[in-house]
Amino acid sequence: MMESQIFEMGDIDIAWCPGCGNFSILKILKLALSELGIKPEKLVLVSGIGQAAKIPHYFKTNFFNGLHGRAIPPATAIKAVNPDLAVIAESGDGDMYGEGGNHLINAIRRNPDITNIVHNNMVYGLTKGQASPTSQIGFKTPVQVKGVFLEPFNPLALAVALDASFVARAFSGDIEQTKDILIEAISHRGFALVDIFQPCVSFNKVNTHKWFKENTYYLNGSHDSSDRGNAFQKAIETEKLPLGIFYKNDKKSTFEENVGVYSKNKEPLALRKEERMKKLSNLIKSKR
Repeated sequence: MMESQIFEMGDIDIAWCPGCGNFSILKILKLALSELGIKPEKLVLVSGIGQAAKIPHYFKTNFFNGLHGRAIPPATAIKAVNPDLAVIAESGDGDMYGEGGNHLINAIRRNPDITNIVHNNMVYGLTKGQASPTSQIGFKTPVQVKGVFLEPFNPLALAVALDASFVARAFSGDIEQTKDILIEAISHRGFALVDIFQPCVSFNKVNTHKWFKENTYYLNGSHDSSDRGNAFQKAIETEKLPLGIFYKNDKKSTFEENVGVYSKNKEPLALRKEERMKKLSNLIKSKR
């Protein structure tokens, strides 16, 4: 097993508040990748905008930091042109579920072989505390001064309803459990959604580390992750929020398999230089 230090950037400034749950997720992801033996040159992290989206800046690896809500499309494209890479799209609940919600839906339908990690702190942390898509009813902010009145977005229920191939939820305060969930998600062939609860110590004084501990529980060994109906029932529980792997469907083919470009030639598209230049040349000539 590799040491997680292989991903360390050295002595750098990290723009998170002390106690932020992002620190734990950064550590856990490095541990999971090192345990899997995925080297920095074989990994690509893709993010959008927000505090969570800064994780690739603190990771010694390849990364693409794009537009708000737009992490999943480039992640899908990167995996499509080079399936040999491990590709992880990661960002916050506002970025992935708000601005990027449409891309989440279509990624589930396409089933690219990528992992989608969402840091869910139920608030917009970068822009100083507005309600996010997952903020709970009654949550008061400088913008929602009388409290949130919208039903919070349920990413797990959506993913199970659309038959996503891997659906899980974790908590940043539980390092070993979250590491194990991420290892399974990254190892999974197909689109894997992992929603990770994490406290925002500056702008969410309701959903704290203590709150998450008291209001969550782990799915036990009797939970059948192949049972989609039961997974959906677990996903819509609200009295206490389940953690663990809700649903897995290992029988779905991936986007890379379905597009057909690798049916006869397994060489990644990104490495087919001669063929790529010929097509580009033909395209340019066709526009003259």
